[in-house]
Amino acid sequence: MHAALRWWPIALLITLLVAPYSALPVPGLLDGPLGSSGSLQLIALCLLYGALATGYDLLLGRTGLLSFGHALYFATGLYATDLGMLELRLPFAAAAAFGVACTVLLAVLLGSVSLRVTGIGFSMVTLAFAQAGAILVQRNPGGVTGGEEGRSAPADLLPSGLLGIENTANLYWVAVGYLLLTVAAVHWAVNSPAGRVWEGIKENERRVAVLGLRPYGYKLVAFVLSGALAGLGGVVYLLLTGGATPQAAGSDTTLALLVMVVLGGSGTRWGPLLGGVLYTWADHRLGDLANSSAVADLPAVLRVPLSQPLFLLGALFVAVVYLLPGGLAGLPARIRASRSARSVRTLVGVPAGRPTGGNPA
Repeated sequence: MHAALRWWPIALLITLLVAPYSALPVPGLLDGPLGSSGSLQLIALCLLYGALATGYDLLLGRTGLLSFGHALYFATGLYATDLGMLELRLPFAAAAAFGVACTVLLAVLLGSVSLRVTGIGFSMVTLAFAQAGAILVQRNPGGVTGGEEGRSAPADLLPSGLLGIENTANLYWVAVGYLLLTVAAVHWAVNSPAGRVWEGIKENERRVAVLGLRPYGYKLVAFVLSGALAGLGGVVYLLLTGGATPQAAGSDTTLALLVMVVLGGSGTRWGPLLGGVLYTWADHRLGDLANSSAVADLPAVLRVPLSQPLFLLGALFVAVVYLLPGGLAGLPARIRASRSARSVRTLVGVPAGRPTGGNPA
């Protein structure tokens, strides 16, 4: 079991590489074969949100910054790219660069303000900025955002190889590329000298300041890098969905990212990715379960709560947090600890149900 957990990243990579070419049915997990258009679309969204959660954990798990406004940068990349094509008539590549540049600029401006305060004050300031952005999108100033309906991307300016159901596999590869880029960028940043300072800030910011370093500058770098990765994710989301929608700018998106990180394991290498994939898959698939005939035939006391996808998703989250306090990434360590405890009991001859130490009461 331990060996399987240790080699799972390689197994996952192989699965990602062969998925578009496989006709393997996966009943219960996906609606159709692994390589079908619907399955690839869902897998691509799972990978996208897994990458977004990994970038968000650069703030939460690596630097100790609880931001409630991360969706703002995801939405900025999404809307700025879409408007670059719709209003400025930029080709897609130029519009994507424009969208990411707008995201970086916004992250620098708002991060420089938000990071002037710490703790819950920082969280509230980021939430205020995100809410302002969401209201701006909903109000649809000058008709540029489309309000509640959003705006579709212009098909004539999108790459032809990324349009239509027949090109879903190409969109899937775009999502895989974004995931690999995000994981590589976060891994490089965490293991850089700045990453070691982020770890120190998370543990004790005052001690970092006493050592002669400026925590504010290092936190701003983490803030901007995380925002830039989110903005790039907005570009990928635009390709996957074909347009910009206000749901991407809502606070629910940031809360979902927070749940993903906690679900997978904050501050770990693979935990946020796993949490993002599991949450996104469950968010899509539990809706089918809630509307299934199996739930419809249950008594009302069970049918009513089980017919709500959010109830099922919340119950799943509570169960994982309760059973796995360190998230999914902490499962291998818990298994090793359990095996070590059993080995110790076997060596000293203590029955499995009795403690191994302490004085008899």
